[in-house]
Amino acid sequence: MHVLSSNNDYQRIIKIVGIPESQLETWAHQGATVTAKATHESIRNALESDSSPIKDRVKKGGAEIYLQGSYKNDTNIRGDSDVDLVVELNTVFGHNAHELPPDQKRLHDLTYENATYSWEEFRADVITAVSKYYGPAKVDTTGNKSIKLLPVPGRLKADIVPAVKFRKYSHFRGRDDFRAKRGIRFYHRTTKKAIVNFPHHHFDNGKEKNSESRTNGWFKPTVRIFKNARSYLIEKNLLADGKAPSYFLQSLIYNVPDKLFGGTYQSTFYNLLKYWCDNTIDRFVCQNEVDNLFDSTKEQWNLPDAKTTIRAMVQLWNDWQ
Repeated sequence: MHVLSSNNDYQRIIKIVGIPESQLETWAHQGATVTAKATHESIRNALESDSSPIKDRVKKGGAEIYLQGSYKNDTNIRGDSDVDLVVELNTVFGHNAHELPPDQKRLHDLTYENATYSWEEFRADVITAVSKYYGPAKVDTTGNKSIKLLPVPGRLKADIVPAVKFRKYSHFRGRDDFRAKRGIRFYHRTTKKAIVNFPHHHFDNGKEKNSESRTNGWFKPTVRIFKNARSYLIEKNLLADGKAPSYFLQSLIYNVPDKLFGGTYQSTFYNLLKYWCDNTIDRFVCQNEVDNLFDSTKEQWNLPDAKTTIRAMVQLWNDWQ
């Protein structure tokens, strides 16, 4: 039995039964996490070591170290080799106060003083800490968004992002009367452009989506299935590497209604494909529910790549032997 998609972007036949349940179940499995946890602890030890310029900040809670990405969100698959960590400075925050009404912006400016310790200084101190602990040869500082710690046996490669807190205000009426989304801000090393992410909202929303009251534990395994399917497509030269970064692919899945998850992995995979084919996706949001999924900036996904990814997934489902 076949069903014809109604969306003009995907005039493809989608089979009711495609990839076997056994294959999807294998793809649903989570990858190992032990080495990721060991990597996290090792970096924490480096930042708390006697030679670290920020050891007191870390020990006293002025800087927070935490995982983000697939290992944090339980969506890592076999073959995921990079650990993403944020080193967040809690005593300094960025903001969008310039977007508030003039009276609220003035009040904000009067309430807070300018920081005396900058993100640039914080990043330099993080580099000093890890370089002294691991040796300069193990630390690559040429990346535009992260400091890369090279792997050794028992420790994964790590992308370390030094960042400051960020508040995305909806209103500000005083130090104890404001509403803001909690994010982080850091800067592109070459362009100096500010980059704002919302990893805490991303994590919380994914946890809620996966909860018993929403998808009853089906969301995160489904993310792992599609990540493995993407890897398979890339390996078979059916999808170009870089077309579907994990963060954006997960957000694409996040936008699918809860009721379409569950039953079997086959029915879930099919339901998601059909939903994307039958509905407009251009207004989808990121899992953090702060940013739009699609935008013209390099920090967001673009619609053509998303549609290419969906077509490739449909083809994989249809042509599986």
